[in-house]
Amino acid sequence: MNTNFDNLDYLKNGNPKQKRAYEVLTKNRVMDILSSFAPLLVGTIPICIDIEDSDLDIICCYQNKNEFIKLIKDSFSDAQHFQVKEAIHQQEQAVVANFRVDDFEIEIFGQQIPTREQNAYRHMLIEHRLLCERGEDFRQRIVELKQKGYKTEPAFALMLGLKGDPYSELLNYYTKC
Repeated sequence: MNTNFDNLDYLKNGNPKQKRAYEVLTKNRVMDILSSFAPLLVGTIPICIDIEDSDLDIICCYQNKNEFIKLIKDSFSDAQHFQVKEAIHQQEQAVVANFRVDDFEIEIFGQQIPTREQNAYRHMLIEHRLLCERGEDFRQRIVELKQKGYKTEPAFALMLGLKGDPYSELLNYYTKC
């Protein structure tokens, strides 16, 4: 299955959670608000390995961190459980905002790295490819591991027999994804 993750249209024809995610993100104009930061929805919901408490992960690329933080605060600070913080993620500065809209937790993650080059996007493409290649039983086993508390990349690493850091090993698994 060749899914275009560049826009949210694929969610409209997805499972009930994907359809609801599309409604929430569209109704609240989340991607429109973030449009100048090349937002992409990543994580488990786009590739159907989400569990009950999975959030909507949106990655962004900013040139000016302060402008990005200002836009997030101006646009989403009234949302439930809103918080924004600066962090170092894989030796790069990052901005992480969390809040709740309707029935979804949303995490906005921004760095000065183009979104299609960020590890979250690259991981999702590799995971999607593996799910397509290995079928429904493999997908169900990943979901079961996640329900037992495994994070996504460690669950894939376990299923694939990868040793070492699951985040970097998964990136190395398919070097051309």
